[in-house]
Amino acid sequence: MSGQNQFALLRQRRFLPYFVVQLLGAFNDNVFRQAIVGLLGYMAIDQADKALYTQLAPAIFILPYFLFSATAGQIAEKLEKQRLIRITTAMEIAIMSVAAVGFLTQSMVVLLGALFLTGVQSTLFGPVKYSILPAVLRPEELTGGNGLVEMGTSIAILLGMIFGGLIFAVAGAQGPWVAGAALVLLAVAGNLASRAIPRVDAGAPELRVRWNIVRESWAIWQLTRRRLAVRNAVLGISWFWFVGTVLTGNLPVYAEAWLGGTPTLYVFALALFSIGVGVGSLLCEKLSARTVEIGLVPLGAIGMTGFLLDLYFARHHVPAASGLDVAGFLVQPGSWRVATDLTGIGLFTGFFVVPLFALIQSRTPKAELARVIAGLNIQNSLFIVLAAVTGIVLQMDSLTVAGVTVPLPGLSIPQLYLALGIANAVVALYIFTIVPEFLMRFLSWLLVRALYRLRIRGVEEHVPDEGAGLIVCNHVSYMDALILAASIPRPVRFVMYHRIFNIPVMRWIFRTAKAIPIAGAREDPELMQRAFDQVDATLAESGLVCIFPEGGLTRDGEIAPFRTGVERILARAAAAGRPVPVVPIVGQTSTGRRPAPASADMAAASASGERACPPGSGSTTTRAFDPSPATRTAFARDEWVSAET
Repeated sequence: MSGQNQFALLRQRRFLPYFVVQLLGAFNDNVFRQAIVGLLGYMAIDQADKALYTQLAPAIFILPYFLFSATAGQIAEKLEKQRLIRITTAMEIAIMSVAAVGFLTQSMVVLLGALFLTGVQSTLFGPVKYSILPAVLRPEELTGGNGLVEMGTSIAILLGMIFGGLIFAVAGAQGPWVAGAALVLLAVAGNLASRAIPRVDAGAPELRVRWNIVRESWAIWQLTRRRLAVRNAVLGISWFWFVGTVLTGNLPVYAEAWLGGTPTLYVFALALFSIGVGVGSLLCEKLSARTVEIGLVPLGAIGMTGFLLDLYFARHHVPAASGLDVAGFLVQPGSWRVATDLTGIGLFTGFFVVPLFALIQSRTPKAELARVIAGLNIQNSLFIVLAAVTGIVLQMDSLTVAGVTVPLPGLSIPQLYLALGIANAVVALYIFTIVPEFLMRFLSWLLVRALYRLRIRGVEEHVPDEGAGLIVCNHVSYMDALILAASIPRPVRFVMYHRIFNIPVMRWIFRTAKAIPIAGAREDPELMQRAFDQVDATLAESGLVCIFPEGGLTRDGEIAPFRTGVERILARAAAAGRPVPVVPIVGQTSTGRRPAPASADMAAASASGERACPPGSGSTTTRAFDPSPATRTAFARDEWVSAET
């Protein structure tokens, strides 16, 4: 695995042009939307009409996601991706030219029409935006690449809103010309950048595009639910949009009424949240050790909940002062606590959402990924609308429908944020209950990284992304299973001695992790048979199984003779017509003594990885090797790369 961090991607053609296109697109969309608000003020439209247009604009922008996401997902699957990006950026030039005409003529009808077309263009770009990353990035770069994309998007949205809001304030009567020119120039820049993106093959060029919107939307949404982990990752991302919509949608009023601020303070509060999201997204690569680490998702959920709850307690009374700018706000009692909460919510949101995107990309077949992303966009749109409606309804005292008055909570915005924090905790618990993998990964990630210093190399490259696999590892410590579970991006079922499996309290963890208890043939032949049946069933279902074939811990650091479990598992799978790849892992003590190689068959299997443990704690180094002749020759000559301890 390369020692380069995610920022090295910004110097490489396979990523930089795509990153620039995404950044410019997000920036331009928000310049356009905020410039419309600025034009309304410039035209001196009455407050009622201004409120109508302000509420209508987001609905017009999001409508195409409902109408065309299914079609967009199919097109993104069928076409070569660089070509599709060039098409969408060319569409943006045409659309922004129409918007420029709208600004020059001060026609809201033309501007809202262009806004709808912008939504159509964003809908078409969305599936290719995330489906291209697994094709241009290596597995160990996926988390870092997604982190850069989320960071760039959040900052671009913020800067776009600021720039778009300042156009008419600074340019005055020249505002329509400046707005129109800026939009077109940004669109042209995006199209030019798209031409530098390397060719990326279509996921499913043979796919027949079906134009029935309702039927295909349902089919694509069902596609997102085919794999449990992916289904709940999609749910998690949609929940992220729900939380973000409620938080940011009420932030202008919160900044004015509860922080005593001006519109400048709202921008400052939004900046804190956006910067938090950016920083959290970038930190994911470091915290995950360059793997797809879904253990960060529970951490993100816990942090989001904690800071949302504290935001209520930090400021739930109407402030004594009003009309405060940023400097005036920061000298008020409790202001830094509010600022920390807003930044913290964004920070842990980054931890929450980036691994979920990486999980979807790593667990979804290439030929389905664009359509799964399209299904994600449909669900995101539903959650955004639901969030907007929920935020409005919960703040109402009552609602009269058909002459019947229904009492409503009438929450203040701080109380709304409190309710959002509680709801976030409930949703997180629900997801982690139905998919224990998230919670188990979190626990293993927390324990291993608290106790060990890890350097993972090649695991994602050689452990199969999908399909069955038998991981074979020698046994040097009681922590081996935990460390392997924290280092392998896919769920692994470990074959475990039944007396360890049945340890009180720990049994719940082992059962949740779906470990397979086993006993010796003389001790309990029935249990042993059930264990091999479970192993075979897991492999038949394309799962991963890890076995420690020595049958116990090594006493001297050397590899003990293997028992017959591996041969028995492989023979049974082969007899059923489904041969299973073997991923060997060989352990080495911290003294540097290399154990004897397992066997020629093990050396010929496909894997490569390494982990290191802290010295002075019974530490071990576990590494695997690939089947190449060069690697086997080096292994025979004892040319091992030393681990970092």
